[in-house]
Amino acid sequence: MELQKRQRIALGTFFFMSGFAFSTWASRIPTIKAFFDLNEAQLGNLLLAMPVSSLVGLPISGWLVSKFDSRNPLIVAYFFFALGLVIIGSATEMIFLVTGICLFAFSMRILNISMNTQSLTLQKLFPRKILGSFHGLWSTGGLVGVLLSTLFIKLNISMQTHFLSVAGIAAVLGIMSYGFLLPKDRATAGNKLRLGKPDKFILYLGLLIFFASLCEGGMFDWSGVYFREVVKEELFTLGYLIFMTFMAVSRFFSDRLIERFGMPKMFIISSILISSGILLMILFPEFWPAITGFSLVGVGVAAIVPMIFSLAGTSKKYSAGMAISIITTYGIVGMLLGPPLVGYIAHLFNLKISFLLFLFAGLSFIPVSRLFFMLKEEQ
Repeated sequence: MELQKRQRIALGTFFFMSGFAFSTWASRIPTIKAFFDLNEAQLGNLLLAMPVSSLVGLPISGWLVSKFDSRNPLIVAYFFFALGLVIIGSATEMIFLVTGICLFAFSMRILNISMNTQSLTLQKLFPRKILGSFHGLWSTGGLVGVLLSTLFIKLNISMQTHFLSVAGIAAVLGIMSYGFLLPKDRATAGNKLRLGKPDKFILYLGLLIFFASLCEGGMFDWSGVYFREVVKEELFTLGYLIFMTFMAVSRFFSDRLIERFGMPKMFIISSILISSGILLMILFPEFWPAITGFSLVGVGVAAIVPMIFSLAGTSKKYSAGMAISIITTYGIVGMLLGPPLVGYIAHLFNLKISFLLFLFAGLSFIPVSRLFFMLKEEQ
């Protein structure tokens, strides 16, 4: 059991640092927008580089986790992930910024699939659910990243110094933790993608993660801009900070809540919380209503991704790594369409109107999850 605990701590470190590095980038999007003097549509175009690069990384990540133990592509992707952050922070020309974003997103996709594949294997060694705690660590890392970003912005520390510091911390912790990761977890079956009629099991999970990506990705990319330009709050990281805080704390309780209420009810509860939060911040774009709205959305999205990945591991057709790789494709499409579409709608109308897209996504969890669980009962 001591070995399993060390493996859990090591994997948790990578989840934590992944969230830490990602929120470091996301919290500085308004800084990048101001430095390059971008309007909402131009920022939307720039953000397209993230999901496009992730989409390119998907088939490669699926192949890697089917050919190697998950910790090998995990560590390689992890260091390129940190390098991408350094390039973004140092960029003074658009070509270097886009290059850094592409490397960052491409590596993050391989890293995330490798981490989640390993977490599903490690889960089998524990009697109680632990997947939610890994995603809780990711969110906690994101929370710490936002707090550090807020401090650096307050102290007028340059983005280059900021990003270089985070990448350095990531490198040290990665070297220390790699040796304790779970070895020999490569699946021997279910690693081939089967073309033909879409598998409904994967399709419904894919749709759920598509809508989750719209909500979560939208909060990551647009919360700072919303707080600065709609709520008129100069400390623009506050909205993102509140969202990450409530999502992080809730994820540590998500395993217990799932065991108590069951996944079908948890999808409904999550949908209600997300929709209520989005409505509140749209209808009352002032400080306290917006803070409350971001809080509700954070609590609402907390359990969704852990539940989806857990369900993907029960696929009878594919191995855990391949199932995660396939359904993540839907998530990337959500990331591909969501943030840029928000930018285009905001440019045509305003940012408040564009947030109706997240309301639609939040409400969609109820019908899609019901279809999935009806299918699961028939199997």
